[in-house]
Formats: sequence, C-alpha cells, structure tokens
Amino acid sequence: MGTAKTFILLAMLTGLFMAIGYLIGGVPGMAIAFAVAAVMNLFSYWNADKIVLKMQGARELTPETTTPMLRTFANDVASLAERAGLPTPKIYIIETPQPNAFATGRNPSHAAVAATTGLLGMLTREEVAGVMAHELAHVQHRDTLTMTITATIAGAIGMLANFALFFGRERAGLVGSLAIMIIAPIAAGLVQMAISRSREYVADARGAEICGNPLWLASALEKIERGARASVNVQAERNPAMAHMYISNPLNGQGADNLFSTHPSTTNRVAALRRMAGEQMSAAGDTTGPAIRAAGPWG
Repeated sequence: MGTAKTFILLAMLTGLFMAIGYLIGGVPGMAIAFAVAAVMNLFSYWNADKIVLKMQGARELTPETTTPMLRTFANDVASLAERAGLPTPKIYIIETPQPNAFATGRNPSHAAVAATTGLLGMLTREEVAGVMAHELAHVQHRDTLTMTITATIAGAIGMLANFALFFGRERAGLVGSLAIMIIAPIAAGLVQMAISRSREYVADARGAEICGNPLWLASALEKIERGARASVNVQAERNPAMAHMYISNPLNGQGADNLFSTHPSTTNRVAALRRMAGEQMSAAGDTTGPAIRAAGPWG
C-alpha cells in the first residue's frame, strides 16, 4: 500500500509540474526548468553519501576500530544486511547525545548507514537492531533515488513558479500568475513531504521483517522521540534541510503527523508496528510476545 501511495503522489507531482510548466512557459519552458532541476539534483544524488556524512560530522567505523561496543554494533549491522540480502554498507558514528540514525547512498552498493552515540547509549541491542534494519530498508528500497526524483520535480515547480509573474501572464493572467507563484511551491512541498512520510511507513514495515521483531523498532522509536526532545543535534540544527533523512525528526519541536511534516507521528508508527507484531503473534499462536530489555547492552 505504501509503495502504491508513493507512485500516486509522484504522479500527482508530475501532473502539477506539467500543468504549471505549460501555463507559464509552454513545452520549452517546462523542459528547461526540468533539465536545470535534474542536473542540480543528479549531482546531489551521485554525491549524497559524501555530502551528507561530512555535513553531519560522521566518522567511519573501520576494521581497525577496537571499541567493543562499536565492533558489536558494526557486526550486527553486517548481519542485518546479510539477512536483507544486501551488501554490507559503510558504517558511521556521529558524536551527539541525541539518539538517531539515517541511511544514504545512491544504491545498495554505495550505501552508508550512520548512528549517533546517543542511540547506542540509550537503546538496547535489540532496539538498535530495529533502527538499523529500518535504515537498511531505505537502502533496499532505493529511497534516496525516490526522494531525488521527488526533489527534482518539486524543484522544477518552484523554479517555474518564480517566473510565473514574468512569463505566465499571457496564458494565466495576472491573478493566475500570482496564484501560481504562491500556491504551486506550497502544493509541491506538501506532496514531497507526503512521499517522505509514506517511505517511512514502508521502511518501518520492511525493517521489522529484517530484524525479525516489530516491537524492537516500536520501542526504539518511542525512546528516540523522547531523546530527540530532550537533547539537541547540533549538526542537524545547522543543516535542517537534511532532517528528513533521519529515522526521527532530529529538530526540536517536531509534533504530530501533519501535512507539513517529513516524518509520520511516532504514535502512528508505533501503532502500526504493534499491529504488525500482533498479527505475527496471532499467526504463531503466541499471546505473550518477546520481552524488551530496559537497559542498553553497551555497558
């Protein structure tokens, strides 16, 4: 259902782009705006891992890393990747007390996953596995590509809207041009955010399958939200445009599942995961379910 919703939303965004492009610049104007936006986003897509990891101050874990906690974490990620049928991604750590994680890279062969020190310090080993399985699901579904396509179309719409007053008056009139300038970028942004939220739900479901227990991820999401509200991710605050990449919004003040949010509400995500766990237990004839340890495994 999540994948179908993504395709529908992308179709809506494409339709909006074509309609606005034709009204403002006709076919030539539409093609120029799309080409410029595509070139800009293609560069970001191809170099996403390097750009994002550097801006977030991430440090790669190498075979020379000797810290027991980090070695265990790296081995667990490698095991999850193998279970998902993926190459082992590059693994990074970000020094911040806020618990969070993200994935990047243009395809599974050039993927990277990153977790914060706060995540490893606050969550149990099972919960960390749930989080990293979610990130591997993004890699498997090529969500970086999906969001790059989305950003390209939304960017082209924004570019066309900027020229609406100068080139759109002949077809749309003065009032129509002003409306396009104001409404089009907002509409494109809303669809872009809706696509981002839909990909999070899909990654939650696949991540639960990869780690083997939806409750691990559900418990992790609740702790991450509490931790995100109680601490500040300095790198994320400096680069808010990258907030959508994290498993949970790293910016303070994020709230419910609304039209202007890049992430679904944690309450809705946890509820979906618990329903999934309930269905699995019912199918297996188990009414108790596995326990989640309260303390982290790292010390």
